[in-house]
Amino acid sequence: MGDLFIWLASFFILIALLVLVVYQLMCLADLEFDYINPYDSSSRINNVVLPEFITEGVLCIFFLITGHWFMSLLCVPYLCYNVRLYTQRQHLVDVTEIFNQLHWEKKQRLFKLAYLIFLLFLSIFWMIWFALEDHDE
Repeated sequence: MGDLFIWLASFFILIALLVLVVYQLMCLADLEFDYINPYDSSSRINNVVLPEFITEGVLCIFFLITGHWFMSLLCVPYLCYNVRLYTQRQHLVDVTEIFNQLHWEKKQRLFKLAYLIFLLFLSIFWMIWFALEDHDE
C-alpha cells in the first residue's frame, strides 16, 4: 500500500511540473501572437522557472529516497539540464532578447513537456500496477 501512495505523490508532483511548463508555453504563445508585451511575458515566465527547477529536484530526490532507482535515473537528465542552465545563468528569459529567442524557448519547453508526459505515463503505469498488486493480496 505504501508504494501506491508513493506513485500517487509522484503523479501529483508531475502534474504540478506539467502545469508550470504549460503555463510558460502559454506565455510564449501569447507573446508570439501579441496578446502580451515582452516585459509581462518575461516576468511571468521568470517567476515560475525556479519553482519548476526546485520541483524537479524534489521529484528526483523523492524517487531516490523511496528506492525507485529507475525513475530516479530517468529524472537525472532533466535535472542536470536544469542545473546546467542555472549555473550558466541561462535559466531566466531576457526581456530584450525574447523575440530573438522565442523559437528556441518554445522548443525547449516543448521538449520538457514531452519528457514530463513520458514520466507521467510511467508513473501512471506503476501506480496502476501497484494498485492491482495490492488488490490481489
